[in-house]
Amino acid sequence: MLNIRQDACELDFLSLGALVHRLDPGIIPFRKTRNFEVHVSGGEYNVAANLSDCFGMKTGIATAMVNYPIGEIVQRVVREMGVKPIYKWFEHDGVQGPNIATVYSDRGHGVRAPVVFYNRSNEAGARLKPGDFDWNKIFSAGVRWFHSGGIFAALSPTTSELIVEGMQAAKSSGAICSFDLNYRAKLWKIIGSEAKGQEMCRKIASHCDVLVGNEEDLQKGLGIQGQDVEAKSTLDPEAFFGMIDRVRESFPNVKLVATTLREVHSTNRHDWAAVIWYDGNRFVSPTCQLDVVCRIGGGDGFAAGLFYGMLTGKEPEQALRLGWAHGALLTTFPGDVTMAKLPEVEALAKGGTARVQR
Repeated sequence: MLNIRQDACELDFLSLGALVHRLDPGIIPFRKTRNFEVHVSGGEYNVAANLSDCFGMKTGIATAMVNYPIGEIVQRVVREMGVKPIYKWFEHDGVQGPNIATVYSDRGHGVRAPVVFYNRSNEAGARLKPGDFDWNKIFSAGVRWFHSGGIFAALSPTTSELIVEGMQAAKSSGAICSFDLNYRAKLWKIIGSEAKGQEMCRKIASHCDVLVGNEEDLQKGLGIQGQDVEAKSTLDPEAFFGMIDRVRESFPNVKLVATTLREVHSTNRHDWAAVIWYDGNRFVSPTCQLDVVCRIGGGDGFAAGLFYGMLTGKEPEQALRLGWAHGALLTTFPGDVTMAKLPEVEALAKGGTARVQR
């Protein structure tokens, strides 16, 4: 079982990762757009922001920050979400950077899928390396849960080594360590090869108590053998559970593995479920049908609800349902982070409906 600290800590949850700004033209393809919204995001940051804003937990983000106007936008949003910043500062040269990365992502619609592409050239986050953060000082104040992910690990060889450094310090302090594999083929090209990425992610996973990832993440991120993920088109959790023994053989320290299950009928109509394996037991959420506004961040929403449940001592099935419910609600909002309130999450987790609340 997870041995979660119950003593007074400065932070319930600390993420390590890169912050980005996402330009969102809504349903208009980028080549035709004249306007877009700016969202602040990051696979690791999103979980911290969700836990703070919706679940009322004390959270932080260790990340790179650039001293220029886009950096100021990002700082403002981090403050608004109630996340404590722990920044490694970089100065922008006024021309080339280093930069806060840009993600471009329209929402698609109906039979037209969303399209995501990046400008991560000279990204400040990719420059982060071991020694950039004073982990002894950070963890001496108390941190209950430390989290990072495969998106940050893929940015450069030094970012993956920084994750390992952070996790070693976290484990020494008594914090739970989690890693969201978040396999992204476009990002993995940066580090050269899938084999190199697996080597990095396996090293990180060896320090983890909790892994988040579906069958594709486990196969391509960790090299765990499984069925053909490209041919999989159902919400059957057995393929995921069938890989757990192989995960445990490679990573006996892992006590919890979690994933969402999503059947995409169209861009805006998904079937949604989630499963966890926890300490030898299997738990499966209900399945619901989603009318999706924006799917970006749904998995991070699930992770936040699940982690909240575990941090607050909920039973595993209840923690799973909180993650499932929060991830579902997050897809009904534009942007990458939550706009939900905890009572809404709890109501859906208990089987609530979309009847008008008067």
